[in-house]
Amino acid sequence: MTVWDDLVGQPHAIEAMREAASGHGMSHAWLFTGPPGSGRSNAAIALAAALQCEQAGCGQCHSCHTVLAGTHADITIVRTEKLSIGVDEVRDLVRRSALAPVGRRWQVMIVEDADRLTEHACNALLKAIEEPTERTVWMLCAPTVEDVLPTIRSRCRLLTLATPTAADVAAFLVRRDGVAEGLAAYAARASQGHIGRARALARDEATRNRRREVVTIPAKLTSLGACMIAAANLAEVTKEEADLITSRLDEREKADLDTTYGVVERGRRPRDYAPAVAALERAQKTRAKRRHLDVVDRGLMDLVSVYRDAISEATGSTGALVNEEIRGDIVEVVRSSTPELNLRRIRWIFDAREQMLEFNVPVPLALESMMLALKVPEGSR
Repeated sequence: MTVWDDLVGQPHAIEAMREAASGHGMSHAWLFTGPPGSGRSNAAIALAAALQCEQAGCGQCHSCHTVLAGTHADITIVRTEKLSIGVDEVRDLVRRSALAPVGRRWQVMIVEDADRLTEHACNALLKAIEEPTERTVWMLCAPTVEDVLPTIRSRCRLLTLATPTAADVAAFLVRRDGVAEGLAAYAARASQGHIGRARALARDEATRNRRREVVTIPAKLTSLGACMIAAANLAEVTKEEADLITSRLDEREKADLDTTYGVVERGRRPRDYAPAVAALERAQKTRAKRRHLDVVDRGLMDLVSVYRDAISEATGSTGALVNEEIRGDIVEVVRSSTPELNLRRIRWIFDAREQMLEFNVPVPLALESMMLALKVPEGSR
């Protein structure tokens, strides 16, 4: 087993990283791009492990194990659940990047969400990349190259990852997680190449049930009341899933804070404990909002997959449907609409997505407007 084994469907990227780790085409700064779930951060971590390894990524040595486990002293990873990464966080990262590595090889700074850097944070990072220290490597991850400032991306070596095929994802689930082949095939199709989503669908029945609630919505949008109910249900289902994720993390963070300040249940609180709790709660509230938007966004992509399936079915495409298990619903959508209407519906879904993510429109309001637009035309039922 090597450090490259968990990179699904990325043979060209793996070859490029192997060459770089062996000393051919190495750069002081890398930009990993690719669609959500393609494994951008996993690729960055794999390359970081290969750079620390005497054998360029054997996957067996102490260096490889500590990098993959997130405990290597010379690997710093910045990831955020907030809406943005601020200048203070980046300045601290830049200060650390100027230090010599603890070990004999490289110091690697990985920014998982480079698309969330604020303008001031980008400016602070730019100077560090323009004038790199001798043994420091920067690795930035973003969905597309356009998500990063031109002045930063022009100084990075670009490595673009592809969306893994359903066959590659299914094989990974069987090999890595021991998932049954039938379930792995379903999860791979339903995730549309998103590896993290595929693993969640394969492991958790509740996640599969929530997705099924979403993909069966289009066939039910036959009246004004049905549209309002569907919008409320989607908002509720996504909020429930987001809260489930964030509540566990919130509890761990609060426990860690209490431990840091030496607080017990009925003990005295240090003077600066209350401000620290208030700051933590503000950060958690922001994270909860972002997490809800992320889960809603995933639900919208599931809706898009239904209308794409309907277009494929109507035009006689020979490819497998993403939502094969609800073919009856898809046939009903085809019967009550046209490919042109379903293309417009996909556009309306992306409009709702933009309203929530870019213009801060409340989730329930954006979903209600979207569902009304998606409503089955009168006279087609």
